[in-house]
Parts: sequence; C-alpha cells; structure tokens
Amino acid sequence: MRRLPLAFALAALASSALRAQAPLPGYSRDAAQAERAAEADVIKRPTAATARTVARDLSKEPHVAGTPAQARTRDYAINLMKSWGLETEVRTYDIWMPHPVRVRAWRLSPAPKALPLEEPKVASDPSTVLPQYPTVNGYSGAGDVKGEVVYVNYGLIKDYAQLAAAGISVKGKIAIARYGRSFRGIKAREAEKRGAVGLIIYSDPQQDGFVQGDVFPDGPWRPGYGVQRGSVFNGAGDPTTPGWPSTPGAKRITPEESSAPKIPVIPMGYANAAELLRGLKGAKLPDQSWQGGLDFRYHVGPGPVQARLEVVNDSPDKQRKNIYDTFGIVRGSEFPEEIVMIGGHRDGWGPGAEDNISGTTAVLETAHAVADLVKTGWRPRRTLMFATWDAEEWGLIGSSEYVEDDSLRLMRGAVAYLNLDNAASGPNFSGGGSPSLRQVLRDIARQVPRPDGTGNVYDVWRQRANLANAADEPAMGDPGGGSDFAGFYNHLGIPHIDWNFTGVGGGIYHSAYDTHGWMSRFGDSTFAFHATSARIGAAMMLRLAQADLHPYDYVEFARTMRRYYAPIDKGFAAKGWRGDGAVPTAGLAAAVDRFESAAQAWANARDSVLAAGRPSSTSLASANARLREVEKSLTRAEGLVGRPWYRNLIYVADVDNGYANMVFPSVNEAIRYADEAKTRRELADLAARFDAASSRLAEARAALGIR
Repeated sequence: MRRLPLAFALAALASSALRAQAPLPGYSRDAAQAERAAEADVIKRPTAATARTVARDLSKEPHVAGTPAQARTRDYAINLMKSWGLETEVRTYDIWMPHPVRVRAWRLSPAPKALPLEEPKVASDPSTVLPQYPTVNGYSGAGDVKGEVVYVNYGLIKDYAQLAAAGISVKGKIAIARYGRSFRGIKAREAEKRGAVGLIIYSDPQQDGFVQGDVFPDGPWRPGYGVQRGSVFNGAGDPTTPGWPSTPGAKRITPEESSAPKIPVIPMGYANAAELLRGLKGAKLPDQSWQGGLDFRYHVGPGPVQARLEVVNDSPDKQRKNIYDTFGIVRGSEFPEEIVMIGGHRDGWGPGAEDNISGTTAVLETAHAVADLVKTGWRPRRTLMFATWDAEEWGLIGSSEYVEDDSLRLMRGAVAYLNLDNAASGPNFSGGGSPSLRQVLRDIARQVPRPDGTGNVYDVWRQRANLANAADEPAMGDPGGGSDFAGFYNHLGIPHIDWNFTGVGGGIYHSAYDTHGWMSRFGDSTFAFHATSARIGAAMMLRLAQADLHPYDYVEFARTMRRYYAPIDKGFAAKGWRGDGAVPTAGLAAAVDRFESAAQAWANARDSVLAAGRPSSTSLASANARLREVEKSLTRAEGLVGRPWYRNLIYVADVDNGYANMVFPSVNEAIRYADEAKTRRELADLAARFDAASSRLAEARAALGIR
C-alpha cells in the first residue's frame, strides 16, 4: 500500500480525533464514546484473506436458484455462521420456477443455420468448463415459434412508436432487441403486447463488448458468444402468490393467470445476433441512434431473415422448487423486538463472483466481524440479522417472500435494512437509499480507510465527485427498485441504505464468465474492497443497533424532496393544465416545509434530551416506535394504481422502464397518462401523507416529554 503524505496523515488523525469527540446524532455523550470505540474495533476485523476464501468457495460453480448447487451455498452460509457462534435460521419457500430442459434457436432463411447458444468454455478458467445453465431468460414462456425477424432497437415503448409511424408491426414476428435502457422484462412485456410470437434480447458490442474494450478472457468485456441471462418477470416474489408468502398450503393463481410472459424469450451474444441482423433488409433505421456496434449497417426488416425459437420447460409437476433464505442472528439485549438487518442475494446465473457473491461475501464478513466482537463481551441493544437471499435473480423472490411472511414483525420492529448487491468489483465507491440514512453512511465512510492507502472512503468519494461547493455532498442513488431492498422499502416503507465498489467493465454480467478468475484479474484482485464493504457494513449495523434514538435525518429527507417539484410543474405546463394560477406543487411544497420544520424540531429535542443524559428505556422505546412510523406514513396500503404491491409514494421503479427510478410515482404516473383530475388528487393525497409524517415526529417529541 502507498504511504500517505505526512501532512495528510496528520490531518486525518486530527479529523478522526475531532469526530470521536463530536456529538453523535441519536446518542447520549457516554453512549457516543462507547459507540465510536466499538465501531473502531469492528472496522478492523474483516480481512481480505477471509473474503477471498469465502468468495472463492461460493463462486466455484454455477448456482441458479432451485438447483442442488444453490442448496450447497445455503449449507455453506449456515455452517459458516454457526462456526462463528451465531444463532441461525433457514426459511424455505415453495416457488413456481420453471427451469428449461431445452433451448434452441435457428436462422431459417436465408441459409438455414442452427445458432450455438452455449457460452464457449475458457480452458484457463475452470468454472467456465462446468455445465452451464441454459441460455434462456428466467420466466420465459415455453413454445416453438417461427417468424420473420424485426429489429426493434432497445424494445422501448418509444421504439415501437417509431416503428408504428413507419408502418412496421411485430405481430406474428420474432422481435430482436438489444439490452440496455430498460429492464429486460419490460422488453418482453412490450413485445408480447404488440403480438410478437417470440423475443430475442442480445448484447450489442456498442454497449457491452469489443467497442468498449478487450473482451474476456483478455479483458473484462463481453465476448461475442457471451450471454446475459436474467428474469423477464415484471414483479416481486413468486408470480403465483402475488402479495402473500409461498408457504405450505398457500393459495395460488395459475401460471397462466400470472403476469409472467407467455412467449419464448431467449438471450444471445452479439455473434449469434449478427447472424440474424446482418441479413435484415426492409425499412431503414428510424434514426442513427438505432445503429449498433456490429460491422454492418443495421436495418429494421421485416425479412428476408426468418428465425425459429424453441423453449421447453421441465414438466408441470416439477415446476415448483424450494428456495432457501439464510439468517445469522444476534439477539438484542435491551430492545430485542427492534431489528437491524443486512442482506444480499446468494443466487446467480453462473458462478456469480460479482453478482452477487461479492455482496454475499461482504454480508458474511460483516456477520463474522460482529460475531467476533460479541465474543469479547459486547452485546447489541437491538437484534441484528445477517441475511442471504435466494432467487433474487428471478424477481427478488427470496427477500419478497420473507417480507410478506414476516410483515407484521417487520412493520412493528424493523429499524433499517442494509442491502449489498454487486458489492465489490473495483475501487469506485457509491451509495444510495432513503435520504433519512444517507448522513449515517457518509459518517461511517469517513471512518473506514480505503485499502489502497489513498485516504478514507468518504474523502476519496468526494474527490472523485469533483464537487465545486464545499457544502455539497456526493450524489447518492434513489431506491427505485431492482434489488432486495424493494420488499423492505418499496413495499413496507422501512428505511434502507446500500453501497458498493465498482470498476470498469460489466461484460460478464449474468454470464458463465462471472467467475472467481474474472474477479481476481479484472475486478477486486486482492479482495480488499470486499473486506472494505464489510467494514462499512459492520460499523453501520452497530450505529443503528446501539443508538438511544434512531439516527434518521428527516431534515435531509425533506430537503431532498424539494428537488422533485420542478418536473411536476413542467408536466402541468406541457399538458396545458392551467388550474387557478397557483403553482401546481404549492400544496405539496407547503406540506414538505411543515415536515422539515417538524424534523428540525425533533432533531433539536433529541439532541437537547440526550445532552442531559439517557432517558428511560420506556421513553426511548415509545419515541423510537413513532420514528419508525415516519416513512411508513409515506406509503399507501392499497399501493400504486395497477401495482398494489408497491406502496411507497416517494420512490419506485418506473413502470415503463423497470430500472429507472420514479419519484412521487402516484403523481408522475397520473401526469404521464394525462389524467389531470387524478394528478391533483394524488398531489393532495401526498401532501396529507407528509402531514401525517410530521405528526409522527411531533409524537416522538411528546414521548420524550417535549411539546
């Protein structure tokens, strides 16, 4: 590791000393001093050597949900946590999850050719020599279909609009779309909606291949026959138990009644896609943005290229499979019903070294560090849970089933959920989640040193953000969806935070090449950033578990909301909705202002009470119970229109994109669908919910005896 310049080192030491003396939000003075010491201790415990071993063991073979290999990862995680002295639990859910037994694709004309779908083995990487999971998208429909090929660009709603304007339809055809710009499930939904009999989704080298850099095994990018698998189910949890857990005896809808696609959906690498795209004629591209990175001019078609796709799933009586969530548990000494949880998914589409054995490894090393701290006599005030989820890749299934199964306990006692997905594949730090927890992550990041000797995680994060204003903070992501936090945050309104370290190159995503060998050469070669993710996780768990009063920052939450008014006002103007001359978001803005005032009053009351000493456990429990209701006040029991599972009215994944985040979704979806009356109702409803959140903060003050 590089030596730090002496001046930098002295400044860092001085800064650390000042932080150790500074008030810690949510802590009395004595508790803060003990907490800083415990965090400093636990941060030192995760090691790169242990992370390397765990990551290697868990990524030695493909382990798709519902397979014996995935059951082996369950046993590995449980046995590790038991060996560290943790209490453990396994939750089993019975999921409708059809696995393919045969997947094939052909070019029928011109010049018939069977397309080789399997990813080529790499002799130097032993994991790639093992049997692969078939190259099919999870929850693809089964069938044997033929048709002319139509290139639909990214398969977005606007792409189909451009095709329709040119008089081109995919009805009865096989659509071929490139990955990117939207979730693959949206691509499947839109193709099926428009009558396509099948869909091919391929990785174009312009975004994911040789245009970006050297391809695997010479570089980190996707080779020609590299395939991105992945689910095409637009939902969360078992598709046949929407909104309730898949426990024994659970009622089920039929697969045909579910929202899973009914047409075959097959992923391909660009080498195979070229065999279909190269021969397309017909219409010219709507515009230059449709041209990809292959070495010929793209055309839309249809024809003269025709293709055939075949997907055969396991027999109907074998399409239900068990999945397994694992938990390590440390019971709280003072508030055992209050829960702080960290989790990441174990399953992958291949060996999954990056996605998501890196996250699983960080979760397990977090558990290891805390377990070792417990052996010194330390005990958490709240219960700590360390989760590894199954079947995330199929539609956030393991975590969603758990949340639906344990919703009453979580609604009552969950303090926060920390999520680790793709936790370590390079040196570049980023974070995201509920605005109420962002300041906690920043403060922890200041205490954790980077393994490359360049400073602490936070300072380098700031430097790389090139912030012009000293008061500005690095940007953090909003919790729209797409990972295991969705059940906690988007469904129940439980505060959530996540972080990761990334690098350059994502060409092995969901492929057979996401291996320990790839990670060792191109990702986190020393596995030090795996350990650093765990250092952050361990300190975060302690910070949230030990606080006298939950350290949520609702002042920052309120100020973050102000960024979201302008698009709504612009949406009104674009639609020509005049109203009474008032700014459309005036009522919402006033409610958020009241919420900020309530948040500041709460923060002042909290700090003054804790400065005088620690209140009784009864007062703390009562105030904290009110605090845990603040973000739940910003959810709606009936959920979003057409998406009842998604209850959060602040953030959710865009219904027409899947990956992109949508803020104030109840309002912005009403604007998108041009319903002025509904938009105004949703604005009023959202304002009322912010006022309800303000009331919870006032009740928390009252619980401490302050009016």
